[in-house]
Amino acid sequence: MDTADNSPTDDTESAVLISVAELQHQLNESLKQLSPERLRVLADFAAYLTNAESEAATQELMAIPGLLERVKQNRGTPKSQYTSWRSLRSDV
Repeated sequence: MDTADNSPTDDTESAVLISVAELQHQLNESLKQLSPERLRVLADFAAYLTNAESEAATQELMAIPGLLERVKQNRGTPKSQYTSWRSLRSDV
């Protein structure tokens, strides 16, 4: 018998997606009512939040021991040593 996997994680992810979609809808409705000056303030705040989130992600990556050194080392790999992903995975 084939049963669908309705694990709690799937339900949680669905709820988050619905919540995000609803928040985006609410935000879009609110945007329509703002003056140009308030839109500018909101755009600045959104840029600040985006930057803060990006900075947190950068700090998380920087905390991985040796990651920066490995990235620098791999940057020096000649392109002649690259392999096309298509030749590695023909089913993709």
